[in-house]
Amino acid sequence: MNTLNSPPVAPLLAQLFADAAQTTKKMGEMLGPMSREERVRRMSDPNADYRRFFSMVKDVHMAVSPATGALLYMLARANGARAIVEFGTSFGISAVHLAAALRDNGGGTLIGTEFEPSKLARARDNLTRAGLADLVDIREGDALETLARDLPATIDGVLLDGHKPLYARILGLVAPRLRPGSFIVADNADACPDYLAQVRAPGSGYLSVPFADDVELTMKV
Repeated sequence: MNTLNSPPVAPLLAQLFADAAQTTKKMGEMLGPMSREERVRRMSDPNADYRRFFSMVKDVHMAVSPATGALLYMLARANGARAIVEFGTSFGISAVHLAAALRDNGGGTLIGTEFEPSKLARARDNLTRAGLADLVDIREGDALETLARDLPATIDGVLLDGHKPLYARILGLVAPRLRPGSFIVADNADACPDYLAQVRAPGSGYLSVPFADDVELTMKV
């Protein structure tokens, strides 16, 4: 038994993933039919009004998949993570996975970021229900500002799951604090080609491979 597959976390995640499936379906109905190419084009547009878009979908979970959630937990457990940064907390599904790993590692801090107030409130509530709120500091506002200050001296893991064109800039904020063996998981990585070029470049200091359909798994070497 571990925190991830025990009450109250396991039943809470089951409910959150079920809710996420419903809200994702509603978002699909709202946006209409869209090819994979069109979806990627929209997500990767650096000129998109992402604040307006995320405000429109404030009731949509936009969560990682169960497989990616499990991956996050395993990576954080495997490298003994004590300090993790998350760009794009949303309703807190990925945060629950990461905080559960911190609990099972003996403690630590997850620094999250979210600029939509209603999502921030829901995330905090879900983390409280999971019994993990004491491990998480979700900062409200623009991540380019909230992650530019007061970070741990050493960061063991990073999740990128916010506005895709910002991935490379967010990496720039945390990169000086990554240690060898730190992991970075980028969701919807196919929509951030500049980020992929950076972490896949020879001599970049990273080892990076695709995971599943659109997730990039990277390790600081």
